[in-house]
Amino acid sequence: MEICEQLTTVRNIIQAILKAKKIVNLYPENNPIYIKALKELSDRFSEFFQDNESLKLNIDKNTIFYDSESVYQNSAMLDNLALLFFKDGVRELTFKNGLTAKETEAFIKIISLDFEKDTIDEDVVTLFWEKDLDNIQYIVEDQFLSDDYEKKAMDELQQKTSTPESIEEIYSAIFSEEEGSKNEIILPVTDEDFHSLLEEFDKHNQDKTDKSLNMLFELFSEVEKEQEYLDIVNYFKMFIEFFIKKGNINAVVDVQSRLKKLIDNERTDREIRKCAVKLLSFTGGYSIIDLIGNILNSSQKIEENVFKSFVSFLDTNAILPFMKLLGELKAIHTRKLVIDALVYLGKKDISSLYKGLNDPRWYVVRNMAYILRKINDKNAFTYLLKPLEHEDIRVRKEVIRTLGELGGDKAITSLQRCLHDNNIHVRKTALSALGNTGAAAAKQIIMEQISDKAFNDNSFDEKKQYFEALANWKDRDVYDFLVKMLSKRSFFPGSKDYDNKACAVYCLGLIGRKDAIPILNEYKNNSNKLLREYSFSAVQRIENGI
Repeated sequence: MEICEQLTTVRNIIQAILKAKKIVNLYPENNPIYIKALKELSDRFSEFFQDNESLKLNIDKNTIFYDSESVYQNSAMLDNLALLFFKDGVRELTFKNGLTAKETEAFIKIISLDFEKDTIDEDVVTLFWEKDLDNIQYIVEDQFLSDDYEKKAMDELQQKTSTPESIEEIYSAIFSEEEGSKNEIILPVTDEDFHSLLEEFDKHNQDKTDKSLNMLFELFSEVEKEQEYLDIVNYFKMFIEFFIKKGNINAVVDVQSRLKKLIDNERTDREIRKCAVKLLSFTGGYSIIDLIGNILNSSQKIEENVFKSFVSFLDTNAILPFMKLLGELKAIHTRKLVIDALVYLGKKDISSLYKGLNDPRWYVVRNMAYILRKINDKNAFTYLLKPLEHEDIRVRKEVIRTLGELGGDKAITSLQRCLHDNNIHVRKTALSALGNTGAAAAKQIIMEQISDKAFNDNSFDEKKQYFEALANWKDRDVYDFLVKMLSKRSFFPGSKDYDNKACAVYCLGLIGRKDAIPILNEYKNNSNKLLREYSFSAVQRIENGI
């Protein structure tokens, strides 16, 4: 590119800078005019950098020079780009090839600030330093460098190690002291900007992620206006969503933990606490739980301890989203994670879980009955009556198990009705549930069923199930009941009589009372093979203490 062409290109860059400077003050960041102006400026720089590695501008009071040629001149006191830099000591400004759109925007935002207002305490040099723009360099005239900053920094350095980190901390602290009652807090950041920043952090190590998080929490202590609180809450939400999409649940747990500490700390500002509560609730909302579900249904893995930590910070608003997710998960082990989460959360609001019992999907209803069983809430009985009549036997069986563990007279009465279900597997489950209650009423129900004439019509396997349930009670009543059955005589004993006696000796063996051995020995040589075998096994079981 010839020198005359270079001069034209540089002048076009200056004009694009001036245009962008005005537009940034007039339009919000998402406005097409705002975006177009910055793109035009970036395009101008790109055109120049096609043949050059850097653009160096020399600054005078009213003039900007490139290669000793004037590319901008203005003698006015106001809206003078050259004077803006000159009055703060900037004598040379260099833009390097590699200048990014973000750096260009940051540069324009700095020079667009109204430095005449009381709310802007910094000068251009300070703002350039704070932004640390890699591809924009400047030279400041010596007399404009603050001796106070340097002196304070050197005093601090005598007491601290001279690492790059400590130097940065010292200068940051000093600038913070000098700013005093600064009101301007944060330059506007678009959602796209924030996501780009998060992408950069994610490309690096965990330390970078921690720094981004620290930055967000530090902003809380700086804000004063309601809109600024809303902005920070929005940034936190983007942070949480971003890292969950990346599968980095640990980063989200870190956010939850720190938010919880803010909420629990009595000294936390009321507005900050409100924001923290809102954000912690956000982590249990539908949008986040749906993202968690995407991970659980994918090839990605969430470590169980990390998932439990995530759940431990959630509130009851997460119950319904998790219930929705429960019906969408494909793998058993991931459903188990969510079931455990609902057991934990459901204890805080059991009523929300009852809604899941009305779900049209049988497996969701079954899982909800299981969750209620694990929570062991006695009030669940009323809500379990409807699914107790569910068309799917897997649901009925799970509800029966739950009723068995809940216990109580009402539950036992419902279980008694289930003994007459048309499905043998449901009947067997009801028997086991009655036995598990350990209640005297349940024992009485089982003995009455065995004594009923209709009992003889049952299969041997089902009869045996009754006696297994009865073996849960090892008291004298059961012992006497069994002995009475064995001593009962029949004029024409049939196979069903022998079946009942074989089950009785089987139950005596399960009970394990040694005083039953003499009675059992009487049947070891009985003519009925089934009764002989069961008597022999029962004696061995008792003698060996099995």
